[in-house]
Amino acid sequence: MKSHSSTLLAEVRSFRQNHPDVRYVDLIALDIPGHFYGKRYPVEMLEKVAAGSPLKLPQNAVLLGAQGGLFKIGDYCFNDGDPDANRRLVPGTLKPVTWESQPLGQMLITSDGTQAPIEFEPREVLAKVLERLQHQGIHPVVAFELEFYLFDKQLDNGLPQFARDPLSGDADDQPNLHIERLSRFNDVLDDMAQTAKDQGLDITVITAEIGPGQFEINFGHCDDGLRAADWAALFCRSTRGVALKHGYRASFMAKPYLQFPGSGMHVHVSLYDAAGNNLLAAHQQQPLRHAVAGCLELLPHCMPIFSPNHNAFRRLGGTVNAATRASWGFEDRDACVRIPDSDPRNLRIEHRLASADANPYLVLAAILAGLEHGLEAKREPIAPLNEDRNSGADFPLEMLDAVRAMQQQPVLRDKLGAEFVEVYCENKRQDHLAFQQEIQAREYRWFL
Repeated sequence: MKSHSSTLLAEVRSFRQNHPDVRYVDLIALDIPGHFYGKRYPVEMLEKVAAGSPLKLPQNAVLLGAQGGLFKIGDYCFNDGDPDANRRLVPGTLKPVTWESQPLGQMLITSDGTQAPIEFEPREVLAKVLERLQHQGIHPVVAFELEFYLFDKQLDNGLPQFARDPLSGDADDQPNLHIERLSRFNDVLDDMAQTAKDQGLDITVITAEIGPGQFEINFGHCDDGLRAADWAALFCRSTRGVALKHGYRASFMAKPYLQFPGSGMHVHVSLYDAAGNNLLAAHQQQPLRHAVAGCLELLPHCMPIFSPNHNAFRRLGGTVNAATRASWGFEDRDACVRIPDSDPRNLRIEHRLASADANPYLVLAAILAGLEHGLEAKREPIAPLNEDRNSGADFPLEMLDAVRAMQQQPVLRDKLGAEFVEVYCENKRQDHLAFQQEIQAREYRWFL
């Protein structure tokens, strides 16, 4: 513990020396819906925390709904006295915030690794899965890919407007994959990439996607699952900030336009042993088949994680590469679980179902739980799409059905924690019901 505090203290002191104009640091963590919450600390107080002073935040901040409200979930929030819970600083994440008007810093905090971790905190859920795999001699290597849209900064009666082409000044309203779009939006995209690198994120390829103003960012393969999910979470925060600085809005909303493709979160996962051997490639790739079978078996029960809100379900079965059945295939982007062409060393799965606004910690935890279950059960998967285009298993396409499917799944309760499953499902159920409580203009047009 002393050595750990010394490392953190050195990190804070180095930051203060390199950024003497920064007076405050945002200490942030991801809640269940995937939003950052936290506190803004004077940098001198942060040094005390790094030296060992307690860092406490309300436990129930993790339970916030999509709009920030608290729901009654068991005894949490209203019958538990709203207790504080210890958090710790995540080493290596103290970085400058360059997209705000005033000098600022930010640093991730978490309850995992504390004396009493919060069972339903997303990062803690993933940490437990990774720890269990490590005890089995399984070491995941992970790479996220995130799609997002750029919109005009100004909304039109609450509705998004196409981003303006910086060269022509016209709306970028044509769907295409042209490389020229990267050039036209180079200023904002370059700033996003550089800001991400300044945050310590290993970003690689930038692609212009099919939707108007839609782009994709790829991250490097990382042998630390927590860090890989940290990168995805932090990229969303910095990208929104940089976009506003350039006169745009950036959004990871799953389906902002019905007529154009939605935005997904694709996750590449390979599994290695302590000697660096790819476990999925052993025995003529039989473990790969078992892992795929486990992923597909649990997939219908993980839909509230992969599609975490009403809008995310709109993306499924959309215009491009968004399945409505649990499926797999080799080099097939219509499959939920794609096996990219690779040599045995780099053999991996690409899980393509999650929406871009899903919680990256929980998405990765659910995928790894499926892989682990498959390796344990050793079942054969259904036929790949390459052999049968109709192959696939149904999964829920509506939130309340998805919650029911998740809540009572015994393997998922075991792998992710029964308390987490209960809390998460009730949070999603309450969020969905709250969303339905507002009468939209369309209802008046149809039924008045």
